Amino acid sequence: MTVLICVAVILVAILALAYWRAPLWLSSLVALAGIGYAVFGRGAHWGWGVAVLVVLAVLNLKPLRRVVLTGPMFQVFKKITPPMSQTEQEAVDAGTVWWDRDLFSGKPDFDRLHQFPAPKLTAEEQAFIDGPTEQLCAMLDDWRITHEQKDLPPEVWQFIKDQGFLGMIIKKQYGGKEFSNYAHARVVTKIATRSGSAAVTVMVPNSLGPGELLQHYGTEEQKNYYLPRLAKGVEIPCFALTSPEAGSDAGGIPDFGVVTRGSYTDPRTGQRHENVLGIKLSWEKRYITLGPVATILGMAFKLYDPDHLLGDKDEIGITCALIPTEHQGVEIGRRHYPGTSVFQNGPNWGKDVFIPMEWVIGGASYVGQGWRMLVECLSVGRCISLPAMSVASGKLAAYTTGAYARIRNQFGLSIGRFEGVDEALARIGGYAYQMDASQRLALTGLDMGEKPSVLSGILKYHNTERMRKTINDAMDVHAGKAVCIGPRNYLAQGYQAVPVAITVEGANILTRSMIIFGQGAIRCHPFVLRELRAAMANDAVEFDDAVIGHIGFVISNKARAFVMGLTGARLVRVPKSGPTAQNYRDVVRLSAAFAFLADMGMATLGGSLKFREKLSARLGDMLSNLYIATAALKKFHDDGEPKEDRPLVRWAVESALYDCQEAMNGFLNNHPNRFLAWCMRRVVFPLGMSLKGPADRVGTRIARSLMEPSQSRDRLVEFMYRSQDENDSVGVLEYALKAVIETEGLESKLRRAQREGQLKAITARERLQEARGKGLINDQEFAAVERARRLKREVIMVDDFDAGLQHADPEAMRRVVI
Repeated sequence: MTVLICVAVILVAILALAYWRAPLWLSSLVALAGIGYAVFGRGAHWGWGVAVLVVLAVLNLKPLRRVVLTGPMFQVFKKITPPMSQTEQEAVDAGTVWWDRDLFSGKPDFDRLHQFPAPKLTAEEQAFIDGPTEQLCAMLDDWRITHEQKDLPPEVWQFIKDQGFLGMIIKKQYGGKEFSNYAHARVVTKIATRSGSAAVTVMVPNSLGPGELLQHYGTEEQKNYYLPRLAKGVEIPCFALTSPEAGSDAGGIPDFGVVTRGSYTDPRTGQRHENVLGIKLSWEKRYITLGPVATILGMAFKLYDPDHLLGDKDEIGITCALIPTEHQGVEIGRRHYPGTSVFQNGPNWGKDVFIPMEWVIGGASYVGQGWRMLVECLSVGRCISLPAMSVASGKLAAYTTGAYARIRNQFGLSIGRFEGVDEALARIGGYAYQMDASQRLALTGLDMGEKPSVLSGILKYHNTERMRKTINDAMDVHAGKAVCIGPRNYLAQGYQAVPVAITVEGANILTRSMIIFGQGAIRCHPFVLRELRAAMANDAVEFDDAVIGHIGFVISNKARAFVMGLTGARLVRVPKSGPTAQNYRDVVRLSAAFAFLADMGMATLGGSLKFREKLSARLGDMLSNLYIATAALKKFHDDGEPKEDRPLVRWAVESALYDCQEAMNGFLNNHPNRFLAWCMRRVVFPLGMSLKGPADRVGTRIARSLMEPSQSRDRLVEFMYRSQDENDSVGVLEYALKAVIETEGLESKLRRAQREGQLKAITARERLQEARGKGLINDQEFAAVERARRLKREVIMVDDFDAGLQHADPEAMRRVVI
């Protein structure tokens, strides 16, 4: 029994050392001391001592370890590791890892998280948002744009060009704004709350496009010529990547060019050039935003050099070039019609079009580097453009639905008081908080110089999916008001445009099932990329160091996940006390559990995990929801932890962590090795799945905050365009909301008087006049109620049209019969 106690003490000590991530040598010393005491002090069989000594010798003596342990592992690893394609290799190498690496570590450093600067606008950026951006929003009539003109009006196009909206990312030395990524995103968000078509028009030249590529990779001549013209709107850019036969598989694009010599006329100067080194290019592209109106065409294609005019390689690889759309042979097609959005989008093609080598972005030295260039720029653009539009949808849904739920009543109550609507409002507010927080944190990283490729995938997928959910809930609450489209329907355009956001820049199914974890596991894991590179370089020494660190990493995360599962993570040190303290602890616990499950998944499934997309997707969901939870905590911290925002941050964090737990449960339920899955469950959930989703009372507090003017609501919908025009479909909401709130007591008084028989008239209008006549209300109260009812009618009415559905009746809002 004494020996068993010694063994138990040793195991507990080793567990504690693993929990605290003690180095191998310290753990070995403790194990050696413990087994020595058991053998010499308590009479344990000497065989135990010999066995432990052998294990410790193998682990600590590197030459012996490489012969006995890591050498054989290295040979197996090289055989089972699937080869990387060039595009996969470039995707792995592109961008940087940042806070996502902390989450993959199993031990996130919250002090580091809170040291990241809170995003702020400069005075110039704030002035641009308050000035030109506000002016642009006031010029936009989304109904006319999408249903009547099918394009932005000429004066809007000119305003966008003149005010520099197309050059927000271009450096000032070239005539651009040189705004921060945070400012860029906030401008797009504000415009998107007014018009999705206008937002897309502004965001595309500022995200993935020639401007971004030129600034990073262009030659000085290319920069000096094109960037000032792009900044002023003299040139309208587009970028042609997607082909009919290659959508998400950009590495499989069939468009190709062949290095050759030829002649061409430069459309910019009219000058003829004979017998120059260049490329004969053939392509067919579609879904190219701004393509129909572009003057400069960015192009991605595969380049071949069969005559070895550039070097000794036949296949050079994906290459990017800039081609004036007026160049001979360039065919610009007609327009695609992406849902009800009418941003300019269409196909283009060309056959055996000769372009000079100087039109390659970066010149001849950058041929074959196009995929790396695109992936690096995409990691930035995907953090800004579509996530910003998703944030805009969340803000618009929260603002309009909260107000509508208070203004609209049924059975004598505001519909927001019904628990079903209350529940929908909570989700709208919670998801809006999550989306805004997630993008804010990523933008902080971008403005610190990071290019977080993994986080860009998380943002693209989860923000657009939450956009879909918030718009769906908003539509449900508005019911027929949102179903009948017209000038006064502020939700239908966003609802019908959701599939565009879900599909573009990498379809969401692909992003979730292949990209987030597939890229995250390699880039964010502290050892996997080292092991892969060691295998590809046949470096057994580096592999030995990496794999021993990896083994210790797995053991530590296993111990941490188990201990925190038993204790509810109550022993974890966190940077905050108060209502969010347990949230931080739960993040640490689930981070360790995720890191353990990820390693076990990679170890047991190997290269096949790449093709087990459902399991990979669930691992991606774990990482994503940990990011969303920490982003919400960071936003709450940066905002000064306002008490009135506690329901929002609590809902956002608890919802994300519950989703993370459910992803773990799904992974364990579907792991093909059932015994191993049972063992992993005992580690990760030793006492069962303890995390719960947000309580109903938390959701109710969110719903209540959305249904009245408040600082919490104002923070949530910051950077939304809020028209001050009472005749505007969104602008009227605030006037109506305040009027309805101010007269709720009077309306209750009138209903009570009717029930008691004091008011006999049939219609509401007549009863109101009767109440004034009988002195139940005075003239001022009569006017207040009458105005509130008029504004309420403005809110709840829907448009009606002529028989051809061409012209809405502007007088319908003022038609009152009863």
